[in-house]
Amino acid sequence: LRFSCRRGGGLVQAGGSLRLSCAASGFTFDDYGVGWFRQAPRKEREAIYFISNRGTVTWYADSVGGRFTISSDNATNTVYLQMNRLKPEDTAVYYCAAAELVTVYPPPPESIHYWGKGTQVTVSS
Repeated sequence: LRFSCRRGGGLVQAGGSLRLSCAASGFTFDDYGVGWFRQAPRKEREAIYFISNRGTVTWYADSVGGRFTISSDNATNTVYLQMNRLKPEDTAVYYCAAAELVTVYPPPPESIHYWGKGTQVTVSS
């Protein structure tokens, strides 16, 4: 049971775009909610976007609303994060995450059952 990141982050100029993706194996998005967290230097890991299992709830942080979009492909068990109009303050290590049951949003890190390998996103000004 794991996540594998298919495409990582990278270095991009402010205003640019990146797309992250993670493929799940051993579990399905019907049984687990999936989403993305990030952790900037000297800051705690924070949830930025999450979809509950079966997609009944979609939550996102105000800091990314209107710029980032989450999507999932149940056929391939892949979750994506499209990041547009990136800002220097978006610089962080990004993690995909899955939780069997989320009862509060944003989901706290301790509610996560599976983490993907983090990928660095750096936005230059």
